[in-house]
This record gives sequence, structure tokens and C-alpha cells, in this order.
Amino acid sequence: MKRYLATTAALALVSGPAVASGLDRTGQPIGIIFEEGNYAEFSFATTSVDLSGNDRATRSDGVTPLNPLQSATGDVGERFNMFGAGYKRDLNEQLSFAVIFDQPWGVDVNYPTTGSLLLGGTTAQADSNSITALLRYKFNERFSVHGGIRYQEIDGQINLAGLAYGAIPGGTYNVNVNKDGAFGWVAGVAYEIPEIALRAALTYSSEIEHDFDLNETFAGAPVLNANTSTTTKTPQSVNLDFQTGIAQDTLLFGGIRWAEHSVTDLVPARLGRDLIDLDDSFTYTLGIGRSFNENWSGSLALIYADVDGDDLVSPLAPTHGYEAIRLGVRYKQDNMTISAGIRYTQLGDAVASPGGNPVTNFQDNDAVSFGLKIGYNF
Repeated sequence: MKRYLATTAALALVSGPAVASGLDRTGQPIGIIFEEGNYAEFSFATTSVDLSGNDRATRSDGVTPLNPLQSATGDVGERFNMFGAGYKRDLNEQLSFAVIFDQPWGVDVNYPTTGSLLLGGTTAQADSNSITALLRYKFNERFSVHGGIRYQEIDGQINLAGLAYGAIPGGTYNVNVNKDGAFGWVAGVAYEIPEIALRAALTYSSEIEHDFDLNETFAGAPVLNANTSTTTKTPQSVNLDFQTGIAQDTLLFGGIRWAEHSVTDLVPARLGRDLIDLDDSFTYTLGIGRSFNENWSGSLALIYADVDGDDLVSPLAPTHGYEAIRLGVRYKQDNMTISAGIRYTQLGDAVASPGGNPVTNFQDNDAVSFGLKIGYNF
């Protein structure tokens, strides 16, 4: 049973919320700190998003004509890739150290100009890179604590266009969010019973505050163009991860993640409105893993994201929760481990509502993710 311990992390690269629950993409995993011995890994994942909707015929008051044609948006979801890496080393029998690279936050949305009359031409792109340095101290075989610091960089660009933004001077607005780096911290505790492959780990990640320099541009009102600045936070979160053996070479595993997305606002000074407007979320994972022999093992997991509030969302993140199923396989030979997996995500229905005014319905959308990870023990 113990030989299966590492396979619960086999699909960490696609186990987080790939395209929903705010801007959350990786779930900020720290499982590498529990790997046995010295270990290094590299991961890659790609997600193809099918995300489309239809403009509503009326405004929220049900009377004022908005878009009688109810034009279709076309596919607004952009494919995105994620890279990850990690290194873990035992310093002595009680103390270990890990460095983790991931890309925790992001958005890739593009409304074709030939689609929605209300939102056509609106785009959003944001990227992030994060490095987390962790220490773990084992009091004994069962109790341990872990913690460290996290540094992350974020940048992006947003363009607002379409009839829904007609109140903006000139009708079209662009803001460039210049890259900013900032620090946060991580702390947690774990309890283990190695004889039955049981582990429960609770990890808190602090919010991180960024001071962004912005370049705001109003296409039809250049007199308003300006270089401004704003403060934005990425959410604090709590991850509870667990696993336990339930039969010979069979493992039950899962987790709960809470993230306070509501603290993440982006309010450019000249525009004067929040461009993000997200709700807090809980993400639940439950799965089973099986070791078939000394080389091969597999896992199956169900994932559900529950998002607070109603289904009115920002057009820049037009989903509301999700349900997903994930299938993974792992091959181990000597010190080398290769893990691969596929995940299907059914995205929750939502209504894109710039400024709180419902304008476009998004229904029956989904995403498919593929992931690969190579690990090496030394």
C-alpha cells in the first residue's frame, strides 16, 4: 500500500480548477513536500475550452430593447497551457525543503468581433508565475508542520468593446496591466499513519497584494488616456488534502479548497469600475487510486466547484462553478516516474453582466485538459 503514496499527486497539474472558480488554475498544490527522499519533477498541461453564449433580448428591467437579434458570441474560450516544476530535498531525518513553480492564476477570453453585438471585441488575458519555498519539520512519524514564502508575478491586458459598453467614452476601452511581483506566505500541518498510507494535510496560503501600473486608453476619447495605478489582491485560500488506504494497493483520496476570490478587484482610476467582480468558492475532490503492479497504477476522481452568489458574472470570466471527472495513469521504472491524465470539465451556466446588467447567457459549455508529469527520485 505504501508504494502508492506518490500517485495521489500524479495529476496535480490538472487537479485544480482549470477554467473556473474565479481565476484559479492550479489550486496551489504543495504535495511535493511529502515525497519520499530527494525528488524533482516537471509538468505540462493544456486545456481546450469550449465557451459560448447568446446575447439576451432585453435588459434586466425586461422592457428596454437591448439586442433583439440575440446574436451568438461564438467561441470566446482560448486554449491555454500551464507549466510546473518542483524540487524537494531532505536536509536531515526531520527537516526537508522544497521549491515549487506553478502558474496559479490566469484568464484567456476573446469575444469575436463577428459574434456578439453586445460584447464583440472584448478580450482579457492575464498570466502569472509563482515560486514557493517550503520547509517541513517532522516531530515524529505522525505529526509535521510546513511553511514558507511565496513570490508571484502577474500581468495582463483587458479590452472592453461592444454595445454593452456603450456608456464608456468612445465606446472602446483598453487597459494594460504591467507586471508586478509581490510576496505572500504559506503555513500548514499534517498528520500521517504510514502503515495504512493515511495522510491529512491542512495548508493556508495568504492573500498577496499587488501594486499595478496601468496604461488606460479610450479609443474614442484620447483626452482621457492616462498612466495610472491600482492595488489588487489575489485571494487567501485553505487546502485540506487527505488520503488513506482502504484495501491492499488501493487508496481513497480527496480534498477541499476554499478561496476568497471576492477580494480580487481591478478598478482602473480613469474607468472607475471593477473589471473582475468574483465570488468565493469551495472546490471538492474525491477519488480512488489503484496500484496494479510495481510499474503501473491509475486513479479516478470527481471534482465539484461550488461558487457563492448568483450566476451573474463578469464577461471576462463567464462561468459559475463546474463539475469534472479526471482519469490518471502512472508508470514507474527505477527512479523515473511518468504520470499522465485527462480531465473533462462541465462548466456551470452563467450570465455575463457588465456593471451588474445581465446581457449574455452562457450555457452548456465544457473544457478538456491533458497533463503530463515526469518525476525523478535521487
